[in-house]
Amino acid sequence: MRRNKTAANCTKRIGAREKRRRNATWLFLAALVCWGIFARAAKGQESTQASSRKNSRTHKGAAAEKSNGLKFEITFPSERSAAPLTGRVILVLATTGDPEPRFQTGYTALTAAQMFGVNVNDWMPGTPVTVDASVFGYPIESLAKVAAGDYYVQAALNIYQTYHLANGHTVELPPDKGEGQHWARKPGNLYSAVQRLHVDPAAGGVIRVELSEVMPPVTAPEDTDWIKHVRIESALLTKFYGTPTYITGDVLLPAGWNEHPNAHYPLMVYQGHFAPDWRAAIAFRTEPPSPDATGRERMAQEYAYKFYQDWTSGRLPHFLVLTIQHANPYFDDSYAVNSENVGPYGDAIVKELIPEVERRYRGIGQGWARAVYGGSTGGWETLASQVFYPDFYNGAWTACPDPVDFRAYQTVNLYEDKNAFWVEGPFAKVPRGMMRTTDDEIENTMEGETHRELVLGTKSRSGDQFDIWQAVFSPVGDDGYPQEIWDPMTGEVNHDVAEYYKQHYDLSYIIRTNWSTLGPKLVGKLHFTVGTMDTFYLNNAVSLLQDFLEQTNYPYYAGDFEYGEKQPHCYTGGPINPPGVSGMTWNQRIFPQAAEWMKKTAPKDADMSWVY
Repeated sequence: MRRNKTAANCTKRIGAREKRRRNATWLFLAALVCWGIFARAAKGQESTQASSRKNSRTHKGAAAEKSNGLKFEITFPSERSAAPLTGRVILVLATTGDPEPRFQTGYTALTAAQMFGVNVNDWMPGTPVTVDASVFGYPIESLAKVAAGDYYVQAALNIYQTYHLANGHTVELPPDKGEGQHWARKPGNLYSAVQRLHVDPAAGGVIRVELSEVMPPVTAPEDTDWIKHVRIESALLTKFYGTPTYITGDVLLPAGWNEHPNAHYPLMVYQGHFAPDWRAAIAFRTEPPSPDATGRERMAQEYAYKFYQDWTSGRLPHFLVLTIQHANPYFDDSYAVNSENVGPYGDAIVKELIPEVERRYRGIGQGWARAVYGGSTGGWETLASQVFYPDFYNGAWTACPDPVDFRAYQTVNLYEDKNAFWVEGPFAKVPRGMMRTTDDEIENTMEGETHRELVLGTKSRSGDQFDIWQAVFSPVGDDGYPQEIWDPMTGEVNHDVAEYYKQHYDLSYIIRTNWSTLGPKLVGKLHFTVGTMDTFYLNNAVSLLQDFLEQTNYPYYAGDFEYGEKQPHCYTGGPINPPGVSGMTWNQRIFPQAAEWMKKTAPKDADMSWVY
């Protein structure tokens, strides 16, 4: 307004022509100024919006604003890599240095260390990566909100590899290096020495951290008289990932295997998390407990040795027992099914690995002479193996399985609930629990666990629970990574993705909708155990499946369910005292059941040379 008044006074002292010329000049200059201001504003707004879209999965509210306060600058030296590196930088602040902070990033919210994560692409040695108040963290979302104090500080780089997938997408993923897909001990990953430092976000300043250390390689286990290792390159997985990809089986030989060279054996397949050597429910220990072992460690050694004694004394059936090591770029195992994102692991196991194991170690190699068992992740895999390959297996002993019915995806109904984080009413909302004690005290929430994994890795690359479910169950997104089942910042459920889950991986739904054809192949094969206070609420999905199976007719499922009153996660049936002993006696309890079922259902001309 002031500028317009000054222009008007000037025009009174000049002629009409000059007036018109000056007016035109002013209008032109004003237009240029306005255009410049608008362009800069529009560009700034566009940049901010783009940044907001880019960071909507890693930042929250005011935390997205650039901070002038404290910041960490993280580098790595050229001695560790002269070439640029791509991956995820993870910074951890802990209140104790034992164990190292990188090993303090677990599920339980109240005991988890503070962590922050940043993606890096073509990161050059000596070039700092900054962690400041704008970087999303967990459990506290922003460095600006971390209380001033002394902390044990450590950073690490989870290095990604470029995969040119058979589906045409190129993605950056953390390869397994024989450690079972754990970023904190993955061979070749970089990390810093632990430093005890005073951290005060309000005081500002720069804290420099150098990734001067490299995680060492793991040593492959060696064969023993009882345990053999089979490692094969999978043609199916190699084609999918565009690079040589291996799958490993660890085999426990039965008593008398050497003494009966003409005998052939049934196969018990144990599904579970990655283990560096054979471990099916419990280890196989050929020596008595160590004299210095105490507490739970001594109990575990005692029961592992007891299993060895039972196995070699003739008290248990003569089986081959196979544990599968199928760690992959997303998790420590594959969930034993074919997946758009993780690959055709289901077929790789039943068409490549198991036939090779049976060939080498004289397996019978027929469906009636195979059974599968496992708990937790392995419990879901056990049921999935029996459902997706119903003629390949002849019995599934499923303990505390991951959600077998997605109407109870822990505490979320994927088909009806709008939000995975909150139970919402007209005036209030209550957080959904994700983890609890047997006294029903919440130890973490759905939002909390989602954010923890988001800090450890975007695009389902945390190597943890929600992300592997998303990687296995989701269709491929336009960017080549798994589509999100819910928004990781808001919790809004994507029901289109949920419908894909239902049709492809909701085991309860698949059983219900295909019972007329699938049911006859499952009769007598399904056995379930779970605690009524499962730590991750997994008993709810088991109950929904039971509701259907118990009312089946033509045929009746003829299986069984066992619930451990007030038992937590990993309950496998049987004794509950002392705590944990249930899993340590599982082999001895179910192997005789499996043997009797195989004998009962074997064809008339079945090979019974294993019964001696």
